[in-house]
Amino acid sequence: MHNFARHQTTQTSLNKLQLKKASRIFSAALWILVSSTALGVSGCASKDHIKAAAAAEPVEVGGAQNTANKNELSAEFIYKYLVGEIAGQRGEIGTSAAIFYELAKTERDPRLAERAAKIAAFGNVPGLAVPAIKLWAELDADSTEAQQAATEMLIATGKLNEAEPYLAKLLSKEENRASGFLYLNGILGRSTDKAGVLRLVQSLAKPYPELAEAQFAIAQAAWVATQDTVALKALDNAEELHPGWHVAALLKGQVLYRKSPQAALDFYREFLSSHPDANEVRINLAKLLVNKKQYDAAKKEYPAILEHAQHDNAKNIAEVNVIVGLLSFQSADYPSAEHYFKQALTQDFKESDQLYIYLGQTAEKQLHDADAIDWYKKVSADSRHLEAQISLANVIARTQSVDKAIELLDAVEDLNAEQQIVVIQTQAALLAKAKRNTEAFELLDKTVKNLPNTPDLVYDYALAAERVQKFDLMESELRRAIAEKPDFAAAYNALGYSFADRNIRLNEAITLIEKALSFSPNDHYMLDSLGWAHFRKGNLNKAIKYLRQAYDINPDPEIAAHLGEALWQKGQYDQAKKIWAEALSVHPDNEVLISTANKFKS
Repeated sequence: MHNFARHQTTQTSLNKLQLKKASRIFSAALWILVSSTALGVSGCASKDHIKAAAAAEPVEVGGAQNTANKNELSAEFIYKYLVGEIAGQRGEIGTSAAIFYELAKTERDPRLAERAAKIAAFGNVPGLAVPAIKLWAELDADSTEAQQAATEMLIATGKLNEAEPYLAKLLSKEENRASGFLYLNGILGRSTDKAGVLRLVQSLAKPYPELAEAQFAIAQAAWVATQDTVALKALDNAEELHPGWHVAALLKGQVLYRKSPQAALDFYREFLSSHPDANEVRINLAKLLVNKKQYDAAKKEYPAILEHAQHDNAKNIAEVNVIVGLLSFQSADYPSAEHYFKQALTQDFKESDQLYIYLGQTAEKQLHDADAIDWYKKVSADSRHLEAQISLANVIARTQSVDKAIELLDAVEDLNAEQQIVVIQTQAALLAKAKRNTEAFELLDKTVKNLPNTPDLVYDYALAAERVQKFDLMESELRRAIAEKPDFAAAYNALGYSFADRNIRLNEAITLIEKALSFSPNDHYMLDSLGWAHFRKGNLNKAIKYLRQAYDINPDPEIAAHLGEALWQKGQYDQAKKIWAEALSVHPDNEVLISTANKFKS
């Protein structure tokens, strides 16, 4: 039976919990604009507040002049203003925002419009925030903040064409133009229309052909839109305008990597021969070498990386040590990884709790479980505490008992609903690993009935159902997860593999797995699933192609079992035996691998 859990582990769920931002219709930059001072919804209204809000200078809007008397406020205005203040104090954000919006329209006052926009944004009232932000930008045409808010609102709502005039105005100011182009793709990156973003950036850059940052912005947008030829041409233009620009070189390496990893490596090496101080480029070179499993070559770059970091900015040396430590960890050079992480600790790395977790993971890899426990226990009760407790529970489950690990996680306090779900997913995973599948299923079954259902929780529930042979439930839950998260690659893959492993609905299985790969290209587990589905159909050549591709990326024992079986059926017995022998030497206890190798022993 295939181990679905390897496709999306509890650790992945934890990472998503850490990285997840509040889901809003507006981008994060807009929320930065919101502050309690600007909102004014937590303090009492005063005459000074009222006068400040109403005493706007006469503003020309469409030829009509605002002639409101600065010193004589109407009773109606004061009444509405106070009602808006009181509504805000009571938490009636929609009412408060609506009142200030109507006052802003009547008085043509940009400060009232700004207030309405920020209250509506704070309260997540998009139906009101959109017109309020537009009004604010209209009434305060010289405000960069207002123009940025309007721009981001239009982008977030998919109105790229309407956003262009606002962006063009922001970029028209020479003092902000270069940084504006560098910031541009950060805003536009949230749009799903990647081709539309590229056209927009090209249009915005057209008036500035001599600006390297404008060419860089085109390259960024083209890269995201998978228009690599356009991206490379723009980067060549940027190089002519700004020779030796490290940032552009980094992006060019990324673009080239998509075409050929060797081309990217060659480019980085050539660039460093002329610009040896480009430490970011050297770090990226080392990362690529590690990804290509050229560990010795990567290791040769580390002294230069650290030397340049020390020379250029001593404050940055701790961060660079952490990067080199992570590269060493990825290279399975755990003693070196431990050395670099400890070095970063002595250099006052600002995220010491994260380092404790890295050191714990490094100790685990070296089978120093007692040290790992000590490192995890050092993590303070802040944002990393739950991650440390989960790591600690995994060590305790392996070295003591699953029940003790579950007790440890039960004792973690002050968890929100999302964190409770992550803890339960971890406990279920520990039970499943101990072959206590019924207990794992019952735990998740109870959870989906009592806590908010996230796609990840539904996914884990479906896999637990599969392990207790509830295949109909597994299928319905995976389809539910896909409906809630249409790009959920792991769910497509799990369903497709289930069909393939049970030798049913093989055409649909292939379609589902190919869909998964469209979201996660070159995922070795998904390539394995596709190879296995073709094996079930009798397409041995295709099966071997995909299984070998998966095995070359990651020599996972279950992939080795599948590849060996496909080779055996093709009559390539010696190759099959060699694959199994190699895998067994590294994973002597893997049940799937042992079972497969024994099945064909002769």
